[in-house]
Amino acid sequence: MVNLIWLLMLLAGIIVAGINGHIEIVTDASLEAAQTAVTLAFELIGLMAMWLGLLKIAEDAGLVALLARLLRPFTRYLFPEIPRDHPAIGSIIMNMSANILGLGNAATPFGLKAMQELQTLNPRPDEATPAMCTFLGLNTGCLTLIPATIIGIRAAANSTDPTIIVAPTILATGFSMIMAVVFDRLFRRVYGRRRG
Repeated sequence: MVNLIWLLMLLAGIIVAGINGHIEIVTDASLEAAQTAVTLAFELIGLMAMWLGLLKIAEDAGLVALLARLLRPFTRYLFPEIPRDHPAIGSIIMNMSANILGLGNAATPFGLKAMQELQTLNPRPDEATPAMCTFLGLNTGCLTLIPATIIGIRAAANSTDPTIIVAPTILATGFSMIMAVVFDRLFRRVYGRRRG
């Protein structure tokens, strides 16, 4: 659906530019946007490499295991069906850590690994488990304390104050995480009653 929306917007822009006799504007804008995208991507590579490296060092140094123990009450509440020392807990915590730091792209590999680990606990491989649904909700609506990627993009785009978005980001993502947990609990109760 999103691809269709983008296609319609692109075609509408080309048609309007053609009707007004300024089709060259479309070509110029396309080339400029492509150049800007490549420039921003290169400027973000360093930021992503640094955070991914730090998260990998933390994992290899045992900090993830320590963090998993510290967050055990929280993870036990959210994921009661996952065994205590299962590797899925570490992957979930790494994913959440990357999301909290605003590194959505860095969180993706940890999210995929967490889902693979959760799948090993799944008695029905064609159906998502409650833990998978909870993780998906948390991954989508996770609290972001430092929106590093957005700050990096704003800095690369020469924003006068790239960090001005920090407070609104914390507020919006905090609310979305609370709603994800509340609705997860609600749906677990409703689904549990239907199965019972």
